Amino acid sequence: MRRTCFALLAALVAALALAASPASAITFGKPDGNLHPNVGALLTDWDAESPGLDILCTGTLIAPRVFQTASHCLAGIDTPLFVTFAPEYDEDSTGMSGVFSGTGHMHPLFASGGFNNLFDVAVVVLDASPGRTPAELPRVGLLDDLKASGALRKKTFTAVGYGTVREDKTGGPHAFFFDGIRRYALQSYNSLQKAWLSLSMQPSTGDGGTCYGDSGGPHFLGGKRANLIVSLTVTGDAMCRATDKTYRMDTPWVRDFLEQFPGVDYPG
Repeated sequence: MRRTCFALLAALVAALALAASPASAITFGKPDGNLHPNVGALLTDWDAESPGLDILCTGTLIAPRVFQTASHCLAGIDTPLFVTFAPEYDEDSTGMSGVFSGTGHMHPLFASGGFNNLFDVAVVVLDASPGRTPAELPRVGLLDDLKASGALRKKTFTAVGYGTVREDKTGGPHAFFFDGIRRYALQSYNSLQKAWLSLSMQPSTGDGGTCYGDSGGPHFLGGKRANLIVSLTVTGDAMCRATDKTYRMDTPWVRDFLEQFPGVDYPG
């Protein structure tokens, strides 16, 4: 599966060559409904055995026509890209209602910085605005300041995504299923590094998280109605029960990349 929650691109190059498969997973979460209408599924026709467009990854609208996701979601993809913001997406549908076409742009330094910094952020510039309110972007250094003040460890985070789901604590990978419904899960703080925000996804402590395929999906700072995106899903532990390792959005190299695109504006 294209979670790239496999041991963080355990050979980056090998991971880039993997065929895509069902994306966006939320563990121990709840259906999102319309709580996060700016979170969408990235679609392309990668599965020859399934008619129509298939879910590839998750992402977030951060400007009227700019959909942010992860670079590894676009690596090796040569089919047209589309985005849907529907709370539930049927991969067997061949209709194009509510689907927006766009062009993908990977960070030019993707995979060049080693595991300390993958530059794993990308955008899809949509051909038309979906008419939704974009998510808010963080000022650079926000998470560092929260950590320095001691406030970060007390914060709640909300992960959002479509797809493969886990609700059973004991079933292992066999407990996963896929239904194309956008879901959310609440998380607590684990640790902070230069490019990474690690979040707990331990169901025993009340945390949910992401799993296979949820790449590119947002982690909002705050509870289930939060709209400030501070990181995106990239990797985590194999059983989806311990730690989400998410890529920070409050860094200068992410800001400098994203602000090249129309309407993207960081505070400050």
